[in-house]
Amino acid sequence: MRLYLRLLGYLRPYGWLLAASFLTTIGFAATDAFSFVMLIPFLEAIFVGRGGDVSVADNLMGSVIENTLGRLIDLNQPAQELLGVIILFMFVVFLIKNVFDFLQQYLVVRLEQAVTRDLRNQVYRHVLDLDLRFFGKTKAGQIIARLTGDVELLRTLVTKNVAKFVTSVLQVLFFAGVMMLISFKLTLVGLIVMPAMFGVWRRMVRRLKRGDRRILHLYGEISSQLQETVTGIRQVKAAAAEEWERSRFAENTRQFFKAVTRTERIRALASPGTEMMGALATLLLLWYGARLVLSPEPELTGALFVGFLMSSLKLYTPAKWLAKFPATVQPGLVAAERVFEFLDTPIELTDKPDARQFSDVSSDVRFEDVSFEYEADAPVLRNITFEVKPGEVVALVGPSGAGKTTMVDLVARFYDPTSGRVTIDGVDLRDYSLKSLRSNLGIVAQETMLFHDTVRANIAYGRPNTPQDAVEAAARAANAHEFITRLPEGYDTILGERATRLSGGQRQRIAIARAILRDPPILIFDEATSALDSESEQLVQGAIQRLLTGRTVFVIAHRLSTIRHADQILVLQDGRIVQRGRHEELLQEEGLYRHLYRLQFAPEDEAAVRTLAERA
Repeated sequence: MRLYLRLLGYLRPYGWLLAASFLTTIGFAATDAFSFVMLIPFLEAIFVGRGGDVSVADNLMGSVIENTLGRLIDLNQPAQELLGVIILFMFVVFLIKNVFDFLQQYLVVRLEQAVTRDLRNQVYRHVLDLDLRFFGKTKAGQIIARLTGDVELLRTLVTKNVAKFVTSVLQVLFFAGVMMLISFKLTLVGLIVMPAMFGVWRRMVRRLKRGDRRILHLYGEISSQLQETVTGIRQVKAAAAEEWERSRFAENTRQFFKAVTRTERIRALASPGTEMMGALATLLLLWYGARLVLSPEPELTGALFVGFLMSSLKLYTPAKWLAKFPATVQPGLVAAERVFEFLDTPIELTDKPDARQFSDVSSDVRFEDVSFEYEADAPVLRNITFEVKPGEVVALVGPSGAGKTTMVDLVARFYDPTSGRVTIDGVDLRDYSLKSLRSNLGIVAQETMLFHDTVRANIAYGRPNTPQDAVEAAARAANAHEFITRLPEGYDTILGERATRLSGGQRQRIAIARAILRDPPILIFDEATSALDSESEQLVQGAIQRLLTGRTVFVIAHRLSTIRHADQILVLQDGRIVQRGRHEELLQEEGLYRHLYRLQFAPEDEAAVRTLAERA
């Protein structure tokens, strides 16, 4: 119930739309029931030959007819004159009912689309605010599945099923009222099976909940594999792993098929189960109603009994839907739980109420006894302390897993230190607003991320109103303008997903142009040339040198030749700084840096290494 109330909270901003939907629903249910009431004077006129007998003094239904249709026409007219007026009146009632039906459906569509939009936007905004820990442990396909398929299930749960629920309840109430006006005794017989009908599914709801949760989980797994395969198709083909991917996908779809059929087998019992109970109730009505009509002192006329039967049959349709309601909404409730798992995931990195605005580095960037761990008791960084002066280039060197990327992630405040602090100009990064800090960072990674958009939009990413001349100036500085102008549409060329039509060097130069355009005081490089050929590397290095001027720079170095002129080099191992200094100084020491240099440049020639060290 708490979950459902939380879902209904999304309807609150649309009170007027909800009220209008509710009023049209009442109008539809009332005119739907009244259209069957109009059958009674019609049948009386045919069977009796005149309308008067329908309005006996002790019959409540007769009073209703006299106070509605009887105010417009004389019910004691000859049947031939009465029938035409009754049929015309029935047509008007049906017309009004269908107008209400149209308005109800249209308003519900507007309501459900508004709620879906709000919910999807809220989840998307929240997911974007979550830190990288969340994305590190959550599959992309699961995120996509919850933002698409799960929210779509929620759409029908929050609006369409709620509207159907209200309509069904009102129809049951109105038709039950009509039946009671005709015969209270017969109504009790007709409703005797209702408790059993509503109890059929109660014991099955728990099993349906488990089944629907597994179905949605497996759907997310299928989405995840599709996303991974499509984005990594080059690796799939390079490893000749098509058959393995096919078998893995087939196993996922087999599990999905099994889960769906098992769950739907239970859900499928709803229709025949409630149908049989409705049939049983109808048979009881036929048996008992016939006795009331055919007894020596009849309590009902034939027309009233036929009207009662048709009303009861009309009542059983919404009643059967209400009986199946718990089973029907289970997929939506499970989807709601999965979506709210995302919404309830706490945002760990937030701005303080009095957060400062960051704009430049006037003093230094400091790591003060910083330690960090992704998981408890598994430290990645241990007691890191160093400082970087404005305009300096600091290079981070070390084997894979030493903590280099984690260090620059702390500078960008993708994470907060477990202990210690990172400061700029003596101010803890946690005291700056995240937007102002990251807006003043330029990050060029080894794996360049370009979007399915134009070249211009990729360079000006996050700054859509940037003038064209500024975009071109950034591209020229990044040695990218020449190849961009050779593209089919120049700066308006759509790059395609992941920009696979460009070479690695071209992608890197667009990423550098993006960084140049931002003109950030702090730059972070995850060695941008390690996967490039010599010609591309030369072009990219030229762009990088122009970008470095006058900025504080952090470089994760894989090729040691690229950091010869760094102001300081930090050598990391097992999360600790084991060496620090300039290139020449570190080559003269026996240590990890010299070992890495030896591996890269002269593994077979110790003399060459010593010569290089002496020259340095």
